[in-house]
Amino acid sequence: MTNPILADWRTPFDIAPFAQIGDDDFAPALDLALAAHNAEIEAIAGNPDTPDFANTVEALEAAGEQLDKVLSVFFTVAGADSNPRREALQREFSPRLAAHYSNISANKDLFRRVAELWSRRKELDLTDEQQRVLMLTHRGLVRAGAALEGAEEKRMKEIKARLATLGTAFTQNLLADERAWFMPLAEDDLAGLPGFVVDAARAAGREKGADGPVVTLSRSLIVPFLQFSPRRDLRETAYRAWAARGANGGETDNRKIAAEILKLREERAKLLGYPNFAAYKLETEMAGTPERVRELLMQVWEPARARAEADAEAMTEMLRADGVNGPLEPWDWRYYAEKRRKAEHDLDEAALKPYLQLDRMIEASFACANRLFGLEFKPLDVPLYHPDCRAWEVTRNGRHLAVFVGDYFARGSKRSGAWCSAMRAQAKFPKEQTPVVINVCNFAKGDPALLSYDDAKTLFHEFGHALHQMLSNVTYESISGTSVARDFVELPSQLYEHWLEVPEVLSEFATHAETGEAMPQELLDKVLKAANFDMGFQTVEYVASALVDLAFHDGPAPADPMAAQAEVLAEIGMPHAIGMRHATPHFAHVFSGDGYSSGYYSYMWSEVMDADAFAAFEEAGSAFDPERARALEDYILSTGGSKEAEELYLAFRGRLPGVEALLKGRGLIAA
Repeated sequence: MTNPILADWRTPFDIAPFAQIGDDDFAPALDLALAAHNAEIEAIAGNPDTPDFANTVEALEAAGEQLDKVLSVFFTVAGADSNPRREALQREFSPRLAAHYSNISANKDLFRRVAELWSRRKELDLTDEQQRVLMLTHRGLVRAGAALEGAEEKRMKEIKARLATLGTAFTQNLLADERAWFMPLAEDDLAGLPGFVVDAARAAGREKGADGPVVTLSRSLIVPFLQFSPRRDLRETAYRAWAARGANGGETDNRKIAAEILKLREERAKLLGYPNFAAYKLETEMAGTPERVRELLMQVWEPARARAEADAEAMTEMLRADGVNGPLEPWDWRYYAEKRRKAEHDLDEAALKPYLQLDRMIEASFACANRLFGLEFKPLDVPLYHPDCRAWEVTRNGRHLAVFVGDYFARGSKRSGAWCSAMRAQAKFPKEQTPVVINVCNFAKGDPALLSYDDAKTLFHEFGHALHQMLSNVTYESISGTSVARDFVELPSQLYEHWLEVPEVLSEFATHAETGEAMPQELLDKVLKAANFDMGFQTVEYVASALVDLAFHDGPAPADPMAAQAEVLAEIGMPHAIGMRHATPHFAHVFSGDGYSSGYYSYMWSEVMDADAFAAFEEAGSAFDPERARALEDYILSTGGSKEAEELYLAFRGRLPGVEALLKGRGLIAA
């Protein structure tokens, strides 16, 4: 019987036929796909004809179609709807895939062909895009270890395989801790909690099979609980559990895994001739060097810490007024910040939340994309991997552009956080293909589902990534969509967040869940005025994580990452009442894979640009200025990685920005 993953997908827009695919199909499909890809690689490497762009680089671009199908389906469900069988498969697949790609980069005949093309690149009469793909192919092979020989080559393969195993273990340990912990709440414990938090706690209790409401470690539930619960003892219990993810001892403890990952990354970098992993990783990013990253982070750290310390003093006075004599603690911050926001801005999250319905915020994100780029979204009735998922066809002027999938609700089978991925990326070679893009979030379920303001920003953020995929217009998949420098990839997502705060967007789509009335102008003014409230806290918790990540990789790997983390925090003067956004044992950005390792700073690097990029619309007189929108699509959203990131931004804006726009945007210096 034909494996449903590898068969022709006779579905609308060639979406994976999830309803026909079972967990037992993945392993045999992977076996067949790996064998097929190996045969394709051997045919390219062993081609007796003189290397040219078509028979080598384009042949590599065309290879691996079956493998792409298997991995796109598997990793979609493994991240968003896992189960014990899928977790076991992930542990099995990770080292096999690492070995597979290591063998490709170690194929000397293949590397010789690419290297020969690279040496003759000026004679080849290639387009700019082809030149770019050739450069990236050659550079990727070299950085993967293609030029290594003998024992060094063998060791590189071992390191990659081990890193793949460790990254999977780190992710699954974190998911296990998040899934296992919950705190039952008696009816008396619900006192002081707004209705939307109570509803979310009851829904979480049903999902956990508990007798009543519970608090889980889902951000969409634990954060509002910490904001609103007057029970300091319960806040402390919940916060400590949240902070301890991955560090609870036993089989799911991630601390030794993190130490081994850092050691192996350092060894990998040195095998390739770099002094440390940060130097290796940042070579291909906009920042270029660890020194430039640290300079940016410290420029932001000092004013952010000053703001946070002033805020801590004000909240300590509130703590004293409540009869507590000890210091302000991390489980106090959100509670007193919320009280302070209500007092200073007369803004109550509980009053705001009914206006931020999930469905209306989805409509808002679509409407902005329509006004900016002419995109239209039509609901699709197609089988997906979970009943919570929804799909839309994306068109422009009647032409199909993409399929967009939204998976918005938290559940125990889904890893934490929010992300965007392409189940299929845009390309024109070897055949025309349109993208299938997915946004995955972890919002609390409700009827209707209500978002916090941060949740709404997350929705817009991930949709910004989706636009980068949907509007991609390049020839080769390897440079399509979000295949750009890590410190550039967050520009479209963070830039799109700004449209949530455009007054006309909120006034149209922020409608009350019960009455249907638009958000009153008075409340809208308060929301916008309070946009930078508690920005000292938000900036400090983020920058501290980025500085720890950089310190881990810029120098010898620490034998004890927790001790190294403590040293960095002490050196920068981390405020007592603020925890890192991602402490080492649950720092999935850095330890689940190499994606954001030595690169967590990239959100802030991109924010320097996004603050300046949105200012271009403001200078044009409208957040929906058609000329600026066209430039944004032409120079950034449609171009993928076809040019260097700096070149793309200069084409859009005419100059590179300084950090001042970011500091002003966050309200950390006077505008």
